[in-house]
Parts: sequence; C-alpha cells; structure tokens
Amino acid sequence: MADLKVDLTAPNGKKFALPTGLFIGNEFVKSASGAKITSINPTNEEEICSVEAASPEDIDKAVAVARAALNHESWRDISATERGRLLYKLADLAEQEREVLATIETWDNGKPFGDATGDLQEVIDVLRYYAGYADKIHGQTIPTTSQKFAYTLKQPIGVCAQIIPWNYPLAMAAWKLGPALACGNTVVLKPAEQTPLSILYFADLIRKAGFPPGVVNITNGYGKDAGQALASHADVDKVAFTGSTATGKHIMKTASSNMKNITLETGGKSPLLVFEDADIDQAAKWAHAGIMSNMGQICTATSRVLVQASVYDQFVEAFVAVVRTTSKVGDPFAEDTFQGPQVTKTQYQRVLSYVESGKAEGATLATGGKPSPIGGKGYFIEPTVFTNVKPGMRIYREEVFGPFVAIAVFGDEAEAVAMANDTTYGLGAAVFSRDVERAHRVAGRIDAGMVWINSSNDSDFRVPFGGVKQSGIGRELGEAGLAAYSQIKAVHVNLGQKL
Repeated sequence: MADLKVDLTAPNGKKFALPTGLFIGNEFVKSASGAKITSINPTNEEEICSVEAASPEDIDKAVAVARAALNHESWRDISATERGRLLYKLADLAEQEREVLATIETWDNGKPFGDATGDLQEVIDVLRYYAGYADKIHGQTIPTTSQKFAYTLKQPIGVCAQIIPWNYPLAMAAWKLGPALACGNTVVLKPAEQTPLSILYFADLIRKAGFPPGVVNITNGYGKDAGQALASHADVDKVAFTGSTATGKHIMKTASSNMKNITLETGGKSPLLVFEDADIDQAAKWAHAGIMSNMGQICTATSRVLVQASVYDQFVEAFVAVVRTTSKVGDPFAEDTFQGPQVTKTQYQRVLSYVESGKAEGATLATGGKPSPIGGKGYFIEPTVFTNVKPGMRIYREEVFGPFVAIAVFGDEAEAVAMANDTTYGLGAAVFSRDVERAHRVAGRIDAGMVWINSSNDSDFRVPFGGVKQSGIGRELGEAGLAAYSQIKAVHVNLGQKL
C-alpha cells in the first residue's frame, strides 16, 4: 500500500499522507485499466495530485466484494448494536481528523475553510445520529385471526451503489453511508471525479473504525465509466444519487434494467418569496445566505427571488448592499473570505455564460457578473444579481449552480404561489412574511419538498431532506432516511388452521 499514498502539504501548511488507490475490500488497490483522475486546485488552477480511476472491471470487483461482505457472518450476523458502535467509532475518527479532512475539501473543492469545517461537523453529527438508530430499527406484529399470526422484519436492501456530488463531498457521503450501514447494507460509493481526494482519506478511517472488509468500497472514477457501470450493474440492489436532474434521469433509466431501488436528489430552482409585510433587512440577509453560500453551488439554493411590487425597490437596494459588503471573494484559506472559486473551469464558464444570457434577454445586471481572478488565476466570479427578470428568461427557469440570483416581481399572494410553482423543479422554497397565517398557508401551497419560513436553506440531520417533481425521488436524513435503505418482509405464521 505504500506506493498508493502520496505525501502532500496543503496551502495552509497542513501535512498529511493521502491514499491514492481505489478502496476495495479494506485495501487500497490500483485500477485495472491504469486510468487516473488528476485533481486541480480551483484557486490557482494547479495540479494537486492524481488518484486511481475505476474502470468497469474495478466496479465488477467492488460489487462482488460488497456482495460477499453482505453474506459473510462478520457483517450479516453482527448485532445491530455493534453496527452502531462501528458508526460511532467512525464519527470519533472523523472528529479527530476534522482539520485534515476540512483542509483537503477546501484545497480540492475551493470552499472556504470555515465552511469545510462546518461540513465536517455535519458528517460527524449524521454518523452519530444513525449510529444511535442502528439497534432501533424494528418490525411489527400484526393481529389477524385467532389461528394466524403475522409479523414484519426490516431488512437491508443489499448492495447499494452511492454516487456523490462535488459540492459537498464528505457531507453527502455521510448522508448516504450513515443510514445504509445502520440498516446493514454494504456499499460501493463513487465520489465525483471533480473532488476525489477527501473521501480517500476518509476511507482509511472506515478501515480503522473496524468495519469488515468489503462493507464499504470507494471507487473514484468518471461518470461515463464507473458511474454507468454501477447504475447498470445486475448485482447492485439499489442506487442512490445526488447531482443534476439530467444525470438523475439517465441513472433512473439505467437502473430499470433490473428494477433497482432508487433514491434521487437532483436539481432545483428554488423560489424565495418576499411579501410586503416581511422584515426586509432580514429577508435580504437570508436571501444572500440562501444563494451565495458555497459559491452558489447548492441544489437547494433560493436562486429565484420573488418580491411583492410594493417593496421591490426597497428589497433590491437592501439585498445588493448585503451582497457587496458581505460576499468577499478570495483565498478560501483566508479567514475573511466568504466566497472561494467555482469548483472547475467548466462550472466557471457555465456561470459566465448565464451572465451573457441574462444581458441578452434584457434583464438588468445590478451587480457582479465578472471574473475575479487572484493574480490572474483561479475560477473566481463576482457574486451576480439580475433584476427586472421575467418568468420566460433562461436565468429564471434554468439551474445555474453558481453565485447567481434572478429577482422578479409579483403582485399578490395568488400570483406569488403561481410563479413559485411555475417550474419543473420542486426542491426547496422560502417564504418571508410577518403574517403567520399567510406564511403557513403559502408554505402549504408551494410544490416543494422543503419550505423555510423567514429563513433559507436551513438543514438539520434530524429532518427529512428531498424534493418533488424533477428534483428527486425519496428522502434523506431523519428517520425517513432509513426507509431508503431497508425493506419490509412480512412473515405469516399458521397457528393451527387446517385445510
């Protein structure tokens, strides 16, 4: 394994040894094809290192190892309480290595170090939450007749493929690993090719925590190779995916080959509604957090801001002021940086293309919209605000996935709800109003999996997360997250009825 590690020194001076192999059967191994993924630092566009990239042959091996682990007594017959202890141990190790893991995420992804540290706390919290649930997953007894008895068992689904996005690499991995392992499944996890590094360091912690070989396998690879092989694999029982709607649709179609169980968390174009009786200053601050955090690379980002006509100008003035004074763009390792670079050159160019689209369609560029390199390098973009946006414009309808907000106007409550629902997406929504009755009424009428009242993008590991329409299928987090990784078996017992 020594030749599958590289010694690195991060820009913040942190030194660590990073595994670079595929993690299969608790060992770091080379790719069968010899393919590599080169990770690029989005801050200065320089190479960090290269890691092994899984081929379909490697996926076959990982799935076979996961299947063997599922049926092996070391995992199959382990007590649910012991599964919980393993998850607790993994959380403890993540806490001990929190600074290194956050450093890797910032270096590889570009998010501010403070944000990456917060993400690691979520990783720890999620793992501990599901560790506590591991021995509390129960079936039921069901009364039928005096001569019959029935009960149910909650059992693991089997071998689970998990495909992770690049915007929250470790946090999204924890959202999926926690409930999957608590329910007794085995996993083949494919990280995003854009951010392959932090999960490899985390993989070493899985082994140190004491999980049996093959229970968790990490197969860095490209979507067209490793992702496709996982989604189509005949011996995979479930696929869980977080990413774009287009890719989610492809995975859903591919998974139909053997009718895999699926969980999809896909795109969004979430509305934020500001009514005339709202606290405008608070609405402006929450709207800023709801779209500009994590460089706008958030599936739930409230990127469509709908404002009642009577307070439209007041809100725009307040919001633009918050953006200009708060969204400091800079080195993600600097303490005062709010916004780092976009994750890749491709994403950077995508955001800039939407700036040109907004201008061409007649929206007003109120602030930002320009590259903001540091020393001529990096995928930095000024936070961008368009006003006077119409519902037919691309910037209003399509997911940009960057620090980019479109502000439109509505007249009354009915129009606000209609505009909010006029989208193929349905992930999140926010409502700002001091009228409690109206806030709850509007929240109930918006087609979304989550609604925030007088805030934006609140998330808690104890609360279900997911969308409707083309924003996904199923729920993660909370008790609801367990349903995605367990299946119910009914057992009928004949107590004496004779035919």
